[in-house]
Amino acid sequence: MTLVKFNKRNQHPAFGNFFDRFFDSENNLLSNDWTNSNPAVNIKETDNSFLLELAAPGFKKSDFNVNVENEVLTISAEHNTENESKEENYTRREFGYSSFKRSFTLPESVNSDKIDGKYDNGVLNITIPKKEEAKVKPSQSINIS
Repeated sequence: MTLVKFNKRNQHPAFGNFFDRFFDSENNLLSNDWTNSNPAVNIKETDNSFLLELAAPGFKKSDFNVNVENEVLTISAEHNTENESKEENYTRREFGYSSFKRSFTLPESVNSDKIDGKYDNGVLNITIPKKEEAKVKPSQSINIS
C-alpha cells in the first residue's frame, strides 16, 4: 500500500504523486505567488515505514501542527514575522505571514499511534511505521521432501 494524496476539492483521496501538484493550477510550482504555495513533499516507502520529507525553511519546530484524524495525516504550519527599523527621518515596519496545510490519506497498513516527527535544518521528517503484519518479510527457502 502507498500513501495517497488527499484531494481537498473533492473531499476524497486522489491517487497521484508529486507531479500531479506540479501541473495542478491551484498549487502550481511555477506560480509567482510563493506566499500561498505548499512546500514540496518527498514520500519514501521502506520495508518498515513510510518517510515524509517536507521542505519548510524559515519555520520553527513550534510553528508545526501534525495530527491524524479519521486516517488522514494533516501537516500544517503558520509563521509570523515583524521587523521594525527606526532611523532619523523614517520608520519602516515589515510584516510577514506564511502558512500551509497538507493532508494525506493513510493506508490501513500503518500504525498511526506511533508516528514520529523531527524538524532539522528546514526539513520536517515524519516517520509513519507500518503494522507488523504489513512489513515485508524476507524470503525463505522451502525444503521439498
